Amino acid sequence: MTAILGISSYYHDSAAALLIDGELVAAAQEERFTRKKHDARFPENAISYVLQEAGLQLSDVDHVAFYDKPFLKFERLLETYVANAPKGFGSFRIAMPVWLREKLFQKSLLLKELKKLGQGTIKPENLLFAEHHYSHAASAYYPSPFDEAVVLTLDGVGEWATTTVAIGKGKNLEILKEIHFPHSLGLLYSAFTYYTGFKVNSGEYKVMGLAPYGEPRFKNLILDKLVDLKKDGSYRLDQSYFNYSTGLTMTNDKFSDLFGAPVRKPETDRLEQFHMDIAASVQAVTEEIVLRLTRSLAKEYDIPNLCMAGGVALNCVANGKVLRDQSFQNIWIQPAAGDAGGSVGAAYAAWHGELGNPRKAAQPGKDRMKGSYLGPVFEQADIEKRLSEAGAVFSTLSEDEVISKTVDALEGGKAVGWFNGRMEFGPRALGGRSILGDPRSETMQRTLNLKVKYRESFRPFAPSVLREDVSEWFDFDEDSPYMLMVDTVKPEHRREMTAEENELFGIEKLNVKRSDIPAITHVDYSARIQTVHEDTNPRYHQLISAFKQRTGCPIVVNTSFNVRGEPIVCTPEDAFRCFMGTDIEYLVVGNSVLMKEEQDPKLAEDYKQKYELD
Repeated sequence: MTAILGISSYYHDSAAALLIDGELVAAAQEERFTRKKHDARFPENAISYVLQEAGLQLSDVDHVAFYDKPFLKFERLLETYVANAPKGFGSFRIAMPVWLREKLFQKSLLLKELKKLGQGTIKPENLLFAEHHYSHAASAYYPSPFDEAVVLTLDGVGEWATTTVAIGKGKNLEILKEIHFPHSLGLLYSAFTYYTGFKVNSGEYKVMGLAPYGEPRFKNLILDKLVDLKKDGSYRLDQSYFNYSTGLTMTNDKFSDLFGAPVRKPETDRLEQFHMDIAASVQAVTEEIVLRLTRSLAKEYDIPNLCMAGGVALNCVANGKVLRDQSFQNIWIQPAAGDAGGSVGAAYAAWHGELGNPRKAAQPGKDRMKGSYLGPVFEQADIEKRLSEAGAVFSTLSEDEVISKTVDALEGGKAVGWFNGRMEFGPRALGGRSILGDPRSETMQRTLNLKVKYRESFRPFAPSVLREDVSEWFDFDEDSPYMLMVDTVKPEHRREMTAEENELFGIEKLNVKRSDIPAITHVDYSARIQTVHEDTNPRYHQLISAFKQRTGCPIVVNTSFNVRGEPIVCTPEDAFRCFMGTDIEYLVVGNSVLMKEEQDPKLAEDYKQKYELD
């Protein structure tokens, strides 16, 4: 038996993953255990969990693989400061002590942190390092259902690379092309995230959600002034508009002057039509760049399969357009496409690249991520013990009763907390730690945003739909188990807008009913689709099937089980606390069912103020 522990940490979204003889057995993000969103600290809890899941101690692990190379990153930092000196001295002065104290000598730091776990030690020669984008590429190709693929990675920045192209064939994976810092599609999108008043590294998906409310009227201005985009999708950014290389902000005054408005202050400045148009414009530019890249790569390499990872690969609107473009016949995206997934990639890079182990032939249509259900699971007896100790009032029912009563709650318009099986790995809740609702409800989207999630009203929700029924409701007939593809509701399920409704602008469109399933239909008739498969999540499939049998609708609203700024719940106690701190009315934890009106109101927490806003 060969065990490889993969680790990503110290930047954002720390995580751990465990491979045993090339099989991914467990993976989890540190934030789920510490309850600190995007926790970047050494993932001691995630490591302890993945080892425990396999019944191992650290001393049983053969290799530990880290997801990037700190010396290369330090080199990039130094060269950037030297090239721009004396500009940027302020951020240089802040960054250097941290690097010299912690990040530069990461090998000894990692060995020290691993030793602190008290589970034995790792020999220094068994600690391996992969380049950041190689970890991303490995996380995309090795778990994919393809034996050969073009691999495209796009993010903010790793060591030097921001965009890479690799070819995977059998056990071999080789990066052939790179775009280097400071030219970065991820940082371009983050610059507009900052400019529209959202938090960098967590608010990018808000920009994507806001885009359909606007018109891309600044697209040409961005392409004329900020981005030099070539026909093959390669690009350069005019650094005179940006501040991220040397400063402590993403953009500068020249950037604001170009668009005619200052950076939005989220605490005091309202979201205006201008900000929606800005969001629509950077989204359109992103789609243009990604489509040019994928079209040119398909022509150049004549391989029908595309794999993607890196933070930009979480832009599911762009992903949907790449799929519809059909330059590639098949697309597979790592569900933990951001830095957390680097732990999986580093482990695979060690197993296949460093140790030279062959890659088993893929089963057609089957990936190796196990539906991304790679986190902790709780036995029923343990669930009951934990809920009792938390003061919860619950009934434990049979499997069939749980399903039937949950369908009753959904049909009755209730928000349902659904805690089932293993926790998901990656940023999306996929029916393991989800809040569910009836997609036919005209009020569910607003209720979930304002009373349950405590977040901006414009944010859309996703449909979980039975795989066998997806093409009857959406212009889409593919697998999308990880909620990484956007497509449109079929015309026969849409509701045509009146002339008066068509005159509405921006956020005014929010409460216009657009389809038979208004709770998951965005203003442009789009939806971020999750297909539910019986083989990877049989119980979730059973629930939606029962809802379909009762209502004729094979879809439920699915959003992550948390409030704004909180990591997705991990334990039964987390689920109970979130249930008590929000307007979730019905909670299922394993086979235990809880109703809000039966709980002790003294156990309620103020969840509105509990977490720092994302």
